[in-house]
Amino acid sequence: MSKPLRRTRRDLIATGVIAGVSALLVGTAVLTAPVRHAELTPAAEEQQDYGQLAVVPSSLSEGFRLTDTSGRARPLIANGLIITYDDHTITATNPDGDTVWTYSRPNDLCLIDQAWDKVVATYRDNAGCGDVVSIDAKTGQYAGTRSAPAPDEVTSLASNDRTGYASDDRVEIWRSDMVRTAEYGYVEAKQEPDMQPNEDCIITSALTRSELLAVTETCGDGSYLRLQKATPEDSRKPEIEANVEIDPQAYLVAVSQDAAAVYDPSKNEVLTYNNQGDAISSSSIPAMGEPQRIDGTIAVLPIADLPHHMTYWQDDSLLLMEPANLAVTGVFQGALGTGFAAGDRLLYASTDGVAVVNWDKNAVDEIIPVDRGDYTGPIHVSSAGAKIVEKRGDDIVVLDTGL
Repeated sequence: MSKPLRRTRRDLIATGVIAGVSALLVGTAVLTAPVRHAELTPAAEEQQDYGQLAVVPSSLSEGFRLTDTSGRARPLIANGLIITYDDHTITATNPDGDTVWTYSRPNDLCLIDQAWDKVVATYRDNAGCGDVVSIDAKTGQYAGTRSAPAPDEVTSLASNDRTGYASDDRVEIWRSDMVRTAEYGYVEAKQEPDMQPNEDCIITSALTRSELLAVTETCGDGSYLRLQKATPEDSRKPEIEANVEIDPQAYLVAVSQDAAAVYDPSKNEVLTYNNQGDAISSSSIPAMGEPQRIDGTIAVLPIADLPHHMTYWQDDSLLLMEPANLAVTGVFQGALGTGFAAGDRLLYASTDGVAVVNWDKNAVDEIIPVDRGDYTGPIHVSSAGAKIVEKRGDDIVVLDTGL
């Protein structure tokens, strides 16, 4: 019978040294982690939902301005609060111009979105754009976090049901508790082989809504629209419902609960396919230019939802699409960006002010004058409370309506 092992004094010293070094490394990681240096100043009291403008104003005048260097094209509004980012700080501002809460941290912001009455911010760390925090919009209190390896360059992928990101080789979406519901594309640290069916393809656009995730991509054997479940049984294994071959230059412009629309520049058509892969509508439109693309591949898609339409903007064309089969019902040229619905009218920025559109007649009723000085460029419009909010470059301009 062998003798029982005994710990010598040397063993105890070695164990102590290892434990000490491990504790030092862990402590250093915690102390130097960017999240540890975050500073959250919550709201003094829970805010009301300020809603949005419900009627068309008769006049507009500038109320106040905020700086927003988040990189977003559209204003970010959550529960009627204006959410901006500048100098490493996220700020929630009420429609009267008062600061409600702030959140600061030293690392760079990759994306910022809103869903589920929360603001969701994605930050870059040493593992890419995968460090995520969600903050309750009304209180400014922490709502959730997640951290995982991610690509360095991403674009927003968000709806009322999901937030996430898309890159040229990977798509990932999360539910309200920040748990991933689906991933598609390249996986850096594979837990099991053969989970991803098209890992070598280049993703060119992505949109999601409800239980549908739509992706366009270019592969060795062609270019495809992939329609898949947003909540597969295993988030690591996509459940693709349809594969539709498309033109290599085609990209997504809208998605519904069970269909997706792509713009095909070779035909100047918006083509819609349901989640069985069947073509359900086609609409001829004026030619649109190439969308902004990250690293020349993944498209940044300027979309906005109205109560009875999906919209997409490119160059000076604003497309209105019927929400079920995504057929184009109107094209408004001269639009400077996406807009919002005030009652039964669409409001969007035009060269001379804010256009008021009757979407039933596909006609501009009037232009409400706005003095924008010497600014020229895209202008995306939204609403916070009874105010109209314009995004002009890195400026958020809040317009008083007198209502």
